[in-house]
Amino acid sequence: MQTLAQPRTISCYDEDWVLWIDAQIRLLSKKRYSELDLENLVEELDGMKKQFSRELKHRLIVLVMHLLKCEYQQDHAKNKWRSTLIEQRCRILLLLEDSPSTRSKVLPYAIKHYPEARRMAAVETRMAIEAFPPQLPYSVEQLLDHDFMP
Repeated sequence: MQTLAQPRTISCYDEDWVLWIDAQIRLLSKKRYSELDLENLVEELDGMKKQFSRELKHRLIVLVMHLLKCEYQQDHAKNKWRSTLIEQRCRILLLLEDSPSTRSKVLPYAIKHYPEARRMAAVETRMAIEAFPPQLPYSVEQLLDHDFMP
């Protein structure tokens, strides 16, 4: 039978990630803190935080891109983008529900990544990038409001 001693726990991190997670959970639940693989545990927690941030940023980029397309692509019906707007807002709100402290990052992330959303909107619509505002034209309230359509 496999023990939860630190040498095997650390080595199984590279060999079987799920086995390693299970071992860390058991060690934590049994309060066997000295046996935890702290180096890899810290790395994994940091990775989880970064993944969460990437997910929020990605959802905001897609949302803003579709808001721009909805507002500035006059030859397409606004309803074409409605389902994407609903989906992205739902996913963003689920992320914020899981981590309410990240709500304060919505506007900074949207502002920082607006150039990407703007560039993507220009490419997808085949419009000049100058057709879109140089700065984020939407407030946090508008970004998260399920009923807001530009």
